[in-house]
Amino acid sequence: MNSIVETIRIGLLRSGLELKQFLRQRESVVFTLFFPVILLFIFGTVFKDTIAPGVTFSQYFVAGMIASGLVNTGFQQLAITIPMERDDGTLKRLRGTPMSVSSYFIGKALLVTFLMIIQTALLLFFGSVVFDLNLPTQASLWWNFTWLVLLGSACSTILGIAFSIVPKSGRGASAVVSPIVIILQFFSGVFFVFTSLPSWMQQFAALFPLKWLTQGMRSVFLPDDFATQEVAGSWEIGKTALVLVIWLLLGLIFAIKKFKWSRE
Repeated sequence: MNSIVETIRIGLLRSGLELKQFLRQRESVVFTLFFPVILLFIFGTVFKDTIAPGVTFSQYFVAGMIASGLVNTGFQQLAITIPMERDDGTLKRLRGTPMSVSSYFIGKALLVTFLMIIQTALLLFFGSVVFDLNLPTQASLWWNFTWLVLLGSACSTILGIAFSIVPKSGRGASAVVSPIVIILQFFSGVFFVFTSLPSWMQQFAALFPLKWLTQGMRSVFLPDDFATQEVAGSWEIGKTALVLVIWLLLGLIFAIKKFKWSRE
């Protein structure tokens, strides 16, 4: 019991340090927190069409950008920064401290959650003010939104940590990770209406969490009758939760078994 408490305590301390280090990197702050807002301004200004009764493209796009933000803030950022920390010796030095792998994971997870809360708040604020985004009015929708953000953040964080072992170096991590994220964004209905994509893209995207996150977010921000325009004709909330949990468990198992403090 004491060891669990100590692990959590060290993880909390690590999360504070992670946040301080992040805030010192101005480029990362701007790119991580404001890039989704910039995309919202661009796409919301260019595409003003109504894609369904009572549903503007901006309304559809915000749902996708919140889901995509989870992937960018969690998976992409960690899968790039951890190899860099491994190369510059940061992880090797941490290995010589009382910090366990679990504490390190907790620190990263809390950082991602904090950043995602800010990023989502910015998207909702600017979406409401500039593009007349209709926010959910039912408590059940806000509940769905909350667990989607928390579960999506956890899943994205763990998968980012697990995938960080793939890049051979910190210098080449961005070249490996970024194209994967961009492809999944296009295939998962972030930038386009999902059902307008070729069926093979839809089937491929359904293998990965981002498709289910975007669909889950659409269930929060779009009218109930829009569910009939989904591939299955419904929001599939239960299936969304199941897919995210499966990916979370798979990523956790892989991360624990394969995570390395150094290249040796």
